[in-house]
Amino acid sequence: MNVPECSSLVSSATSRRRFLRRAGGAGLAGLGATCLAPFVRADPFAREEERTRPLRVIAYNVYECTGWPKDRAMVKKATAAGQMPDRFARELALYEPDVINFSESPDEKVVQQIAERLEMHHVRFPSGGNWPGTLLSRFEIVDPQNAPVVGGERPADLFTRHWGRATVKLPGGESLIVHSAHLHPAPEPDVRLREIPAMLASMREDLNAGRSMLLIGDLNHTPDVAEHRLWTDAGWVDTFVKVGAGEGLTIKADEPTRRIDYVMAAGPIAGQIVESRPLFEGAFRTNPADPQSFALSDHLPQLAVFDLAK
Repeated sequence: MNVPECSSLVSSATSRRRFLRRAGGAGLAGLGATCLAPFVRADPFAREEERTRPLRVIAYNVYECTGWPKDRAMVKKATAAGQMPDRFARELALYEPDVINFSESPDEKVVQQIAERLEMHHVRFPSGGNWPGTLLSRFEIVDPQNAPVVGGERPADLFTRHWGRATVKLPGGESLIVHSAHLHPAPEPDVRLREIPAMLASMREDLNAGRSMLLIGDLNHTPDVAEHRLWTDAGWVDTFVKVGAGEGLTIKADEPTRRIDYVMAAGPIAGQIVESRPLFEGAFRTNPADPQSFALSDHLPQLAVFDLAK
């Protein structure tokens, strides 16, 4: 199994509320580390408030953090001024996320800047093509694996976007297995119908053992197709189906028409879902009354909240 390339690991010394108050969002500049640098260890004696606070998870195809539509003057100005990492971090911080998935991640330098501003660890999952993924968390991330296909290397025509697995250590010491994924986007389901069984084979031991797991990302299929049924038949719970309202559309950020971004859960955490919704709000969407407005991405983030005290 392949191991993801180096990631910057950032301590959580300051709350994100302080980040929101800081002018300029300087973050923790200078705390980059090598692949062998230790993470900040989860504290088994963490305060009860920290150990039982809701877990907030966001799946987000970030469109390389270039803004959407790319051709608008304000997008070009924000990009030229180097503002996009700060804009992404500030908007995401409003939702106090604990775990974030990025599909279509930008350059590692940009990801590092966002992680520093959010005071999160992160690990990068290289793509089989040109669309890497990133898993970020304010908790310790261990044992990352890139495209952990059972029995060997991934086929060249599968996982051309990204798929990675890692374990997030929750404040009380519990382990949460997280799969970050971006499946093939072709209108025909052929490739996805090969990708999903390969992923399920890799997940089978954890699913059978009843471990808490999340599957988060841009799965590039709607909830009414065979691909979705493969997940649910295997035991994955679509958090939006369980607790969401409306259609939950996630693309595009001006007038969304499809739901293709997901937070799915399995094991005990699947019984702790209390909220799931796309974030069709703030800087994640365009303003139809302003032809020069832009969104951070063409996708909307999908937020899911879990009550760990349930």
